[in-house]
Amino acid sequence: MTRGRISGGMAVAALMGAALSAGAAEAHHSFAVFFNADHEVVTVTGQVEEFHFTNPHGIIKIVAPGKGGPDQEWKAETNSPSIMVRRGWNKDVIKVGEVVTLQGWQARDGSNYIRLRNAMRADGKPIGTAPAAQ
Repeated sequence: MTRGRISGGMAVAALMGAALSAGAAEAHHSFAVFFNADHEVVTVTGQVEEFHFTNPHGIIKIVAPGKGGPDQEWKAETNSPSIMVRRGWNKDVIKVGEVVTLQGWQARDGSNYIRLRNAMRADGKPIGTAPAAQ
């Protein structure tokens, strides 16, 4: 390889790295862009359908009884697993089928999507520990 030129293999590797990092950047988004902290915290109780303890954010999907209508699916986004571990969470802390109550900031578009603030079991006990500053 001559000075100032990139070999074909290095160029391909650089392009692949750029493409992969673009996808990760899109998946990891700003809280303020998607969630509204200026409104009241939403509380929803339902049965866990899915729990993904993955990067960049975990996801909890529950089915909550509809108020006078059909059941509603809600999705709650958590912080990254590394932060959640510091708050007492792990990949097995929530089980599919159990009933939980989730509290968080609702999506700006009004959908059944929240950014998790805290979670409780059916008996009211907190799941994990509360964030250091709220």
